[in-house]
Amino acid sequence: MFFMKQYLDLLKEIRDNGIWKDDRTWTGVRWIFGMQAKYNLEDWFPLVTTKKTFLRIIIVELIWLIRWDTNIKYLIDRNCHIWDEWPFQNYIDSNNLNDKFPIYSEAWYDEKSKFAEKIKNFPEDDPFVLKWGDLWPVYWHQWRNFNGQWVDQLRNAIEQIKNNPTNRRIIVSAWNPAQLDDMLLPPCHAFFQFNVDTTNNKLNLQLYQRSADMFLWVPFNIASYSTLLLLVAKITWLKPWVFTHTLWDAHIYNNHIDQVNEQLWNEPHPLPELKILKDIKTLEDIEKLEWEDFELIGYKSHWVIKAPVAV
Repeated sequence: MFFMKQYLDLLKEIRDNGIWKDDRTWTGVRWIFGMQAKYNLEDWFPLVTTKKTFLRIIIVELIWLIRWDTNIKYLIDRNCHIWDEWPFQNYIDSNNLNDKFPIYSEAWYDEKSKFAEKIKNFPEDDPFVLKWGDLWPVYWHQWRNFNGQWVDQLRNAIEQIKNNPTNRRIIVSAWNPAQLDDMLLPPCHAFFQFNVDTTNNKLNLQLYQRSADMFLWVPFNIASYSTLLLLVAKITWLKPWVFTHTLWDAHIYNNHIDQVNEQLWNEPHPLPELKILKDIKTLEDIEKLEWEDFELIGYKSHWVIKAPVAV
């Protein structure tokens, strides 16, 4: 049986040997610069089992990314709230409401729920949704319309995999210095690269992640990009092989240490399998997928371990 040892080893290494420093969010972190893990997808799917990890939310977000939708309404309509904090805080800052709703206060959380409810109940073309639900030119905008110049990197990568598989330049970059100041959150997973084993007809994917919240978001990133590898392999008629996760600034927030200790105490369960139920052949087919088009088999995990998001 295959377990999630690579991720847990990195988590333990940072907890035990990471360097303390302040950070942008004023929360403080323990960090190590330059780490890597590899996950073989031939038989198992790398979904963390030492805490409950919600694959439905991860896949809903991934399809949203691929669709290059930058508005959180798509997510909220599907009961996925992992991006609510950033547009909500932008709304608070822009309307000078910080004194009324201090960040992370009970009033702040209550107002954030009302903010999300507005976006859910209003139509997608409502001025409030268009203005305050949008994240501006973040990751997926760069994937599919780089720099606003209609450069569809993801489509180009898929074409290269099919027609020029030995190419060492099959890269999709979310890091665009020309538009960083326009983004509500500069991309943490900065760019990814595909590699084709033409001898064995296998597809690899490596993610280069500049900033890695090891407890809260890295389990999501592992599952998300592993799913992306499965999807692209399927429409390029290749076998999914290894997802390599390269982490530059890998950190644990100071207010996540107790949660990390709890997670590392839990014994990992064997990894599950993930099946794509729908017959997909093109990028457009992927864009139309919903969570119900996937089947997670044999997932057994420990309980949910909650932790605050650092905005």
